[in-house]
Amino acid sequence: MEADATFYAVAIAAVLIAAVSKGGFGGGAGFAAAPLLALVVEPAQAVGLMLPLLMVMDVTGLRNYWRQWSWTDARRLMTGMVAGVLAGALFFRSVSADGIRLLVGGVALGFVAFHIARTRGWLRPSQAFGSAGWGVFWGAVAGFTSFVSHAGGPPASMYLLRADLDKTRYQATTVITFWWVNLIKFPFYLMLGMFTLQSARVNLILAPVAVLGVLLGIWAHRLVPAVHFFRLTYFLLAVTGSKLVFDALT
Repeated sequence: MEADATFYAVAIAAVLIAAVSKGGFGGGAGFAAAPLLALVVEPAQAVGLMLPLLMVMDVTGLRNYWRQWSWTDARRLMTGMVAGVLAGALFFRSVSADGIRLLVGGVALGFVAFHIARTRGWLRPSQAFGSAGWGVFWGAVAGFTSFVSHAGGPPASMYLLRADLDKTRYQATTVITFWWVNLIKFPFYLMLGMFTLQSARVNLILAPVAVLGVLLGIWAHRLVPAVHFFRLTYFLLAVTGSKLVFDALT
């Protein structure tokens, strides 16, 4: 990893995108950070480099949203995430970077299509979609995609956005669930050798950017009305999903 001016220009942009998204917009654009970093370093290095920074963002946002989450929904997702992280650790070395990009992008675009079909009355999901089983299932998917590319946001959204949560309760629930998944990912990343002394130095340099980005996201969260917040979330999912699919196929 060559930490030159080009690297830091891309890294600062990637960290800001992830931090602002995690601080105020449910992480909808946060998973674009790792693919963006992968433009200047190897994908595995990009994923490993982002995890400590994501953990800094989690701690920064956790205090602001403390106990404002939906614990029932968070608990279901967090339970499933354990199995998803274990699966991600087992398959991380055997799945290509493009395969992961295609999977994550497809999930994001699939969710946008689901939302459009539901709002236009083409699809009417039953009450079973909000059951505990669905929460654990999407938690497992989120745990897997979060492990391989920090892309747990879209699967978690597929479960959380089906509920009538206000924007703050929704945001708080994503903060606690992704604090948890990043915490349990850390020892597996360590065993896989995804952290280096050089990446630790870079993390120290970029940590203030992560904190600033979360604070900016919290500020924006308080100003943006709920309807605009959810529209922005769907838009970010569509853009990032399209970008990942395009990158995988080209």
